[in-house]
Amino acid sequence: MPTPSFDTIIIGAGLNGLACAGRLAQGGAKVLVLEAADQPGGGALTAEFAPGYRVDRLAHLVTHLDGRMLSALKPEAHGLNWAVKSMPTTVLSAEGRHLTLTGAYGASAPGLDPREARRWADLRARLLRHAEVLRPLREITPPLPGKGGAKGNVVALGKAGLALRRLGREEMQEFLRMILINVHDVTEESLTDDRLRGLLAFDATLGAFLGPRSPNSLFLLWHRLSGDAGHIRWPSGGMGALAAAVTRAVEATGAEIRCKARVERLLTDGDRITGVRLEGGEEITVSRVISTINPRTTLLDLLGAREIDTGLVRRVSNIRMRGTTAKLHLALREAPEFLGADLRHRLVIAPSSEAVELAFNAVKYGEFSAEPVMEIMSPSAHEAGFAPEGHHVLSIVAQYVPFVRRGGWDAGARDGLKAAIMARLEAHAPGIGALVTASELLATPDIADRHGLVGGSWHQGDLAVEQMLFMRPAIGIARYATPVPGLWLAGAGSHPGGGISGAAGWNAANEILGAA
Repeated sequence: MPTPSFDTIIIGAGLNGLACAGRLAQGGAKVLVLEAADQPGGGALTAEFAPGYRVDRLAHLVTHLDGRMLSALKPEAHGLNWAVKSMPTTVLSAEGRHLTLTGAYGASAPGLDPREARRWADLRARLLRHAEVLRPLREITPPLPGKGGAKGNVVALGKAGLALRRLGREEMQEFLRMILINVHDVTEESLTDDRLRGLLAFDATLGAFLGPRSPNSLFLLWHRLSGDAGHIRWPSGGMGALAAAVTRAVEATGAEIRCKARVERLLTDGDRITGVRLEGGEEITVSRVISTINPRTTLLDLLGAREIDTGLVRRVSNIRMRGTTAKLHLALREAPEFLGADLRHRLVIAPSSEAVELAFNAVKYGEFSAEPVMEIMSPSAHEAGFAPEGHHVLSIVAQYVPFVRRGGWDAGARDGLKAAIMARLEAHAPGIGALVTASELLATPDIADRHGLVGGSWHQGDLAVEQMLFMRPAIGIARYATPVPGLWLAGAGSHPGGGISGAAGWNAANEILGAA
């Protein structure tokens, strides 16, 4: 059979790579997606970690999935079903005084006293209004200061400007004020309930090298809310089922996906891209390569520093990629008891904003927190098939955990981290330790090794104001194109950032189709 010809190669079959492939194929490109792992999905992967026990290995909830991708590729027609479309969040209390937020980021919060409920309703409405200003910016190529953009970008910028004007003068002033302060100060001035303060502090800093008191930390909460207005979703069958449905939808557009195909080198002729070489020596010739893996890996390792100017080499080398998050999977012989909390909810242990800040203090000095804050999800509480009958699994995202630990990451350090997480769980679910039949701990370096995430950063670079928009991943490569003709970036390291989204891949494809 003759080898099919392609004009485009996409490196990486995570959600961004799949979104980019689908959009380009629908636009007429002949696309080949190359994935180093044995299945597509990237961070959206469901797999067995102990005999009979399955779990979402990295990301375990959906908060940012791009609506354009869903509308155009229609993965629901290829098997995607949502087990939960708006998962409640329960903030756990060691005394059993849990707080549950229902609906879209807590439209209702039973358990709050009436005055605090009104304060929360006011703050929630304000945060969602402000996030609405930022929402259109997720769907554009970042504009350069002082320069115009493509028609679609102008429309999106116009929508953002209109949303800002609709705030009114006083609310616009409040929006501009809040840009400059941190999430801790916002919660301190607006709320009195430590459980609410802790939740907002946790969500604003999840996956980031920031504490609640860090400058601009509120911006990351807006970023989260701008993705899906605070809805938390989980697909039937787990995150791997989401990836599988999107994969089938992309293949239906005519794009081809090859797994176990690790790119070893980008090929050039003169100053432009001509293809790729795979491990094993196979070379594939194309006129365009789009990388959704880490931008530093792409430019400095696959391409090589000699192919780009020294200024860009310096900027790419200085992209901050500081992972702070570990993952613990637990196999349990029966359901744990979180003092009456519903195991079908997203469970959060973050007693207060101060508790989140104290947890962050440790990582600044190369240590993991002795009292980590965490997010807990149980797929087996929603569906059968994740554990033997009557048994359960827990998927736990814990922070703060440094990538580079003082003293290194030996077996003793990993045991200490696991003990710290388990002690925190035991305080909120007494007896849980005795239920554990198997476990898997992924410290920050393990996440980096398994998923190719430099520095253990889930976002391929810190989500910080100085690394967003036209500065993400770095000045000069923020509009998806690189200075090397034929080479593009479209991963989480590019605008608008990480998460199970597809937005960066879709944006890059739009930019490429506009430039074609």
